[in-house]
Amino acid sequence: MSSSIIPRIKPPALKNGDTVGIVAPASNVQRAELEAGCEALRRAGYIPFYLDTIFDKDLYFAGSVQRRARELEEMFVREEVRAIICARGGYGANYLLPELNFEKIKAQPKIFVGYSDITALLTYFSDALGMVTFHGPMAAKDWAHADCVDMPSWHAALTAASAWDINLAGSDAVGLVDGTADGILYGGCLSILVASLGTPYEIRTAGTILFLEDLGEKPYQIDRMLMQLKFAGKLNGVRGIIFGEMRQCAQTTNPGHTLEEGVLRVIGNLGVPIAYGVRSGHVSAGNITLPIGVRAGLTVRGTRVTFNILEAAVTAAQ
Repeated sequence: MSSSIIPRIKPPALKNGDTVGIVAPASNVQRAELEAGCEALRRAGYIPFYLDTIFDKDLYFAGSVQRRARELEEMFVREEVRAIICARGGYGANYLLPELNFEKIKAQPKIFVGYSDITALLTYFSDALGMVTFHGPMAAKDWAHADCVDMPSWHAALTAASAWDINLAGSDAVGLVDGTADGILYGGCLSILVASLGTPYEIRTAGTILFLEDLGEKPYQIDRMLMQLKFAGKLNGVRGIIFGEMRQCAQTTNPGHTLEEGVLRVIGNLGVPIAYGVRSGHVSAGNITLPIGVRAGLTVRGTRVTFNILEAAVTAAQ
């Protein structure tokens, strides 16, 4: 099914003074980092809340899969929790997919924010439930460090029931392939998107503006993953492609090429606009919040990039 024709469920907007639930669906959490993030959320006007079991450990996970699944479900059903922010990514969110009670989640749609490994939940909630989700800053990562949250996009995505333009001024966003497109904004961490292929949770990319980002992958590894998406037919029907900052994805020894050159070799002939360098996910600063599942517009003219969210991602606050 095309992502563009799924009826969308938009969560209520976030307000000053609202309680935000923090969850750890993947890797284990350091208390000091989480507390630093909670303090930043308080300064931003929110009331952070988490369960004590968030600090559980099971190998490299934040406790058992049952603990992580029940924690996430509880935050969706708790009346006082108005938004849910993941503490961190790492690895392990995929374990939750067959364990979650999706009826509980769909019955009380809420703002759900994360990136990296959390991509597995963002995309499946969008695909299977029709929920708008949010690729953006996490509590024990971006919120825990100064200047790592882009507040204008956070407010526009989570608190404003209107369309908005993503401000790329001061970023390293550049155009790679000219063109204009609109479609449903979709995507996340490239390696997690590719890991969904051949599973019951396979991504649905037709009709989308596809956002791809990652961390620490060499150019040939990015090439390999893009080729896998291409061979799997997941670039057919995509209307535009936006890459993230792609931190630490450059060739460090004997660099005779750039990542951008490798990207163009694989997908430069798709006939869709392609942009590079939008800061969302694994970023050096100012993590931009992107709503997954709403209409977006992309225009590339030379090196100039215009990126617009064409509809509200939330409903008016209740």
